[in-house]
Amino acid sequence: MRVLITGGAGFVGSHLVRDRLELGDNVVVLDDLSTGFADNVPDDAEFIEGSVVDLDVVRKAVANADLVLHLAASRAVLRSVHDPIQTDRANTLGTLNVLTAARDADVGKVVLASSSSVYGGVAPVPTPEVAPLTPKSPYAVSKLAMEHYARVYFELYGLETVALRYFNIFGPRQRPDSAYAAVIPIFTEAIAAGRSIQIHGDGEQSRDFTFIGDIVAANRIVAAAAGAIVGGKVYNVAGGRPVTLNELVTGLESILGVEAQREFTEPRAGDIRLSFADTRAAAVELGWRAQIPFEDGLARTVEWFRGWQPPAGG
Repeated sequence: MRVLITGGAGFVGSHLVRDRLELGDNVVVLDDLSTGFADNVPDDAEFIEGSVVDLDVVRKAVANADLVLHLAASRAVLRSVHDPIQTDRANTLGTLNVLTAARDADVGKVVLASSSSVYGGVAPVPTPEVAPLTPKSPYAVSKLAMEHYARVYFELYGLETVALRYFNIFGPRQRPDSAYAAVIPIFTEAIAAGRSIQIHGDGEQSRDFTFIGDIVAANRIVAAAAGAIVGGKVYNVAGGRPVTLNELVTGLESILGVEAQREFTEPRAGDIRLSFADTRAAAVELGWRAQIPFEDGLARTVEWFRGWQPPAGG
C-alpha cells in the first residue's frame, strides 16, 4: 500500500510514519518543516518538503496513494489567537487541498486529525461526539471546518473520509524546543532543570491526556475499517480520564525525583477548563480503547526525554 502522511515530520506524524513502514507500506511524507523536523523522517520513507497550502505540491504527493493520513496543520491555540489568518490557511485551505487532490487521485481513504477543541469546553462531560460544538479559538474553528469539508467530500464525491478528534496527545519525540510546545514536554524540561513552571490559572483545569501509542493504534484500526462504518464520521480518541495540571506536575515530580517550583499566572485566552472524552463510539464501532494508562505513558515520555539532547545551538 502507498500511504501519504502530511505533517509526517512532526511529533504525531513521525510515529504514524514508522507504524506504516512496519506494516510494509510505501510511505510518502509531505511536510514544510515549519514545526516538524527532518530528522524525524526515516530514510526509507520518501520525503517531499512542501506545504499543503500549495495544491500543486499536494497533487504530486497524493499521486498513486491508497491512503492519506492528514496531520499537517497549524496546531497551537495561542498562535491562532495571534494569527487567525495563517491558521485558517494552513488548516482549512490545506485540508481542502488534500481532500480535493485525494478525490481527483481516487484515493481509497483519508483519515484526518481533528481536535477536542471543537467542543469549546462547554459540552457535557464525558463529552460524546454528538455534543454541541462551540469552538473558542480560531484554531478550533478551523478544525471544525475541516470536519465539515471531510463529511461533504464523502457525501458529495464518495471520497471515504473519517476525522479523529484527538485529546491532548503526549509521548516520546514531543520536543520542548518546538514552537508553541505542549505542556508535558515544557513542564518536564523545566522541572528536570530546576526552573520554575508557569501554570495558567489555578492548575485545576483538566485534560484527557492520550499517549501516542494509543493514537497510532486508532489510526491503524480506522485505516483498515470498512467505509460503510467510518465514512464521513468523527470519533473521539482519548486516554479515558481527566487529569488536572496540578496532578500532572505531581506525577512528574514523582518520576523525576524533583520538587517543582510552581508559578501561577492568569488564565490564557482560548483555553478550556475541563476536557474529558466519551470514547464509547470508537469502542463499539471500531473496537478501539486506550490501552496505556496515563502514569505509564508519562513514565515512558520522561524516559525518552532523559536521552534527548537539544540540537547544537538550539
